[in-house]
Amino acid sequence: MQPGKKIQSLREEKKIALSDLAQSVNLSNEQLERIENASVAPSLGVLIKLARALGVRLGTFLDDQVRTGAVISRKGDEAASVSMSNSDVVKNEQLSFFSLAREKADRHMEPFLVEIKPGISSNPMASTHEGEEFLYVLEGSIKVAYGKDEYILKTGDSIYLDSIVKHQVYSADNNSAKVLAVVYLPL
Repeated sequence: MQPGKKIQSLREEKKIALSDLAQSVNLSNEQLERIENASVAPSLGVLIKLARALGVRLGTFLDDQVRTGAVISRKGDEAASVSMSNSDVVKNEQLSFFSLAREKADRHMEPFLVEIKPGISSNPMASTHEGEEFLYVLEGSIKVAYGKDEYILKTGDSIYLDSIVKHQVYSADNNSAKVLAVVYLPL
């Protein structure tokens, strides 16, 4: 099930009006409708806000199956990735996320394999949310805008940051990059 359909299903299950949920996460009703209808892809920051507002883990929107114990993600499973945009709600999907633990129940970390396509959104909005993030560049190079600073990271480089500080990740050049990202969200 697509993240938008899961959001809609949870909202309806909890009997939350679309307008109430949209207001609680600072989206317009139209933006939330487009997310639920899968006509646009939300940013990670928006998904985190929606998870908080709905009282679920971020991974709930990306989970296929849920199980306890160890879970394994195999090379090649990335085809099951979810695309998201750099800005809150735009059609230009520059980030593809593949959850490396989508089957793990009750997790506190969200590990992702992220493909970052080249280009900067015409309407970039930095993400900000509770928690911490760790990014390790597997391929290519990325630019991380973090508060008022910018960092260029190349293959083998990493950054650990506080997610409450406004941040955004771009390809640093005209090539795609691949990143291992781990997001921690406090309960």
